[in-house]
Amino acid sequence: MEESSTPLVGCSKPHLEKLTLGLFPLSESSPGVTEVTIVEKAPAERHMISSWEQKNNCVLPEDVKNFYLMTNGFHMTWSVKLDEHTIPLGNMAINSITKLTQLNQSSMYSLPNAPTLADLEDDAEEANEDQPEKPHFDSRSVLFELDPCNGNGKVCLVYKKGKPALAKDTEIWFLDRALYWHFLTDTFTAYYRLLLTHLGLPQWQYAFTNYGISPQAKQWFNMYKPITYNTNLLTEETDSFVNKLDPSKVFKSKNKTSVSKKKGPVQPAGGQKGPSAPPSASKSSSGSGNPVRK
Repeated sequence: MEESSTPLVGCSKPHLEKLTLGLFPLSESSPGVTEVTIVEKAPAERHMISSWEQKNNCVLPEDVKNFYLMTNGFHMTWSVKLDEHTIPLGNMAINSITKLTQLNQSSMYSLPNAPTLADLEDDAEEANEDQPEKPHFDSRSVLFELDPCNGNGKVCLVYKKGKPALAKDTEIWFLDRALYWHFLTDTFTAYYRLLLTHLGLPQWQYAFTNYGISPQAKQWFNMYKPITYNTNLLTEETDSFVNKLDPSKVFKSKNKTSVSKKKGPVQPAGGQKGPSAPPSASKSSSGSGNPVRK
């Protein structure tokens, strides 16, 4: 079966609903959401999975095998309609078994002394109690690209103990554009749920980094809140990233400054009256008070 794009509006295919974990009704109910489309892909043959394992000397985890036996990759997109313009927004993708390629594999056409990802290794960065040991670009780890993240980084299936790689040694990590590693999940199933529940919003993987998502992506997160994302982080950090303009406050501040400028020349006289106020006040009160009393 060849790949075909299927609009999910009015679609009555139970296998697609299982594949998206019932995600589509949530997106359909959101304001402005349109063109929710999923690319139907044929299941991978068992011999394709066996051939991949033999070629890469790695054993795929069972949940990854089951996923490819159901669909050879995954691609779902949705857009929003703003001011009569349709803007592509959500993008969820998992590479097919043929595109599940090793990340740090050097090309046969590269120069002998050309720099590689292994040159970025820093042995000073070791694991601590709070975070697991980060993957390595050299032979200590084997890295396969699961999701290209629409150019915002790469989600990788990581074998932590090199080849021959066993299924029990796998984890899912996110490699950002600065080539720093960020742990996501222990299993592929857990990552697939994260992918769907974050609605494929732009840069959603950066929510699991120390520096978080960009201000532009935060605006989309505020409009279409993912299921698993901590919305309190948006409300707490929004003030420091998003500029808010209150016209009433701006004009009030301008009025205050104009009044202070008018009172500027009068301030020295008022300042002198400060310490000499009691005696002058007593004289004026006695002087002005006597004629009244008389």
